[in-house]
Amino acid sequence: MDLGIRPEKAELLDKVVAMIRDEIAPMEAAYRAEIGKGDRWQYTDRQAEILEGLKATARTRGLWNFWLTDSAGGAGLTTVEYAYFAEEMGKTPLAAEVFNCSAPDTGNMEVFQRYGSEAMKERWLAPLLEGEIRSAYLMTEPRVASSDATNIAMSCVRDGDACVLDGEKWWASGAGDPRCAVYIVMVRTGDDDAPRHKRHSMIVVPADTPGIEVLRPMEVYGHDDAPHGHMHIRFSNVRVPAENLLLGEGRGFEIAQGRLGPGRIHHCMRAIGMAEAALAMLCERAQSREAFGKPLAQLGANFDIIAEARMEIEQARLLCLKAAWMMDGGDARAAAPWIHQIKVVAPRVALRVIDEAIQVFGGQGISQDTPLAAMWTHARTLRLADGPDAVHRRQVARTELRRHGG
Repeated sequence: MDLGIRPEKAELLDKVVAMIRDEIAPMEAAYRAEIGKGDRWQYTDRQAEILEGLKATARTRGLWNFWLTDSAGGAGLTTVEYAYFAEEMGKTPLAAEVFNCSAPDTGNMEVFQRYGSEAMKERWLAPLLEGEIRSAYLMTEPRVASSDATNIAMSCVRDGDACVLDGEKWWASGAGDPRCAVYIVMVRTGDDDAPRHKRHSMIVVPADTPGIEVLRPMEVYGHDDAPHGHMHIRFSNVRVPAENLLLGEGRGFEIAQGRLGPGRIHHCMRAIGMAEAALAMLCERAQSREAFGKPLAQLGANFDIIAEARMEIEQARLLCLKAAWMMDGGDARAAAPWIHQIKVVAPRVALRVIDEAIQVFGGQGISQDTPLAAMWTHARTLRLADGPDAVHRRQVARTELRRHGG
């Protein structure tokens, strides 16, 4: 089992590390300072200058679309190798978009690449690959327990050459972004007589289609994540061409599994990067700050806390690499239990490490003066994004029980 990285890809990773350290991370504070100046849901000139300037630099250097593992147009990375890149991107919020590797776009690009028509690829995939537009993935609904995706109820009714959509979606991540041009939407197309996993479809919906109403931004612990945003959206008699159905009716779950596997592990890779960044902040603070006549590192249980954080991060990284290695094997069914495991472990580890860092920073740790509060909020959200912990643990347990005759 090779969990390493080829020498030529290691050289590429060094370039990513340097750009994040020297050019991206130093611009984060200036970028954040622009949020709320004028319309929160538009990018200020300064924000656009920072973001688009960094993206242009990354493209010029060939540091682009790393998520396209073993595919034309990417860097030819394996999933294992991409894990090292994504971990570095997780250390600072802007990095993933700078390299065109951010959610939900990578998952949506996977969908267009695997399942989209040539017309869809030309209209949507090409500008997404170029980083010119953003997209959103709409699955969760406010009136059903969406952790069981067979509950998804948004109506999609065929009317001649069109499909008519009615219903509501929420937690549409990225739908608040003014550059968001297209949604991929999970809808119900089959009746109760159809098998449970054949009742749903996915359909491509331009964001400016008549009948779409953004009701509100969803707040995460009181923050709206502008200008990216997680929106609550209503569809009222929204008509789109029937040819926008991906693979035809009844194949929504098939597409969802193709999309969510890579998306889940990408989140986990970045979460490990967040944990590493938090641990570095913790250690620097613990050695530079004094109380009761001693550095904080020498007080209380901080030695044990630092050691436990290091060990937990290493364990999580190895599990993430094992899941990535299983994905590289090409058997999605065999890889699934490992993806479920790391989807529980990585956010949990990140949360613990970030929380300990906050504790060492004291009141400053929960303020706007460090990124820790935002990191904690994001890591806590990951325990729900792409399925809550309980659902993933259920799948892990079912796999384990089958090994023992259950």
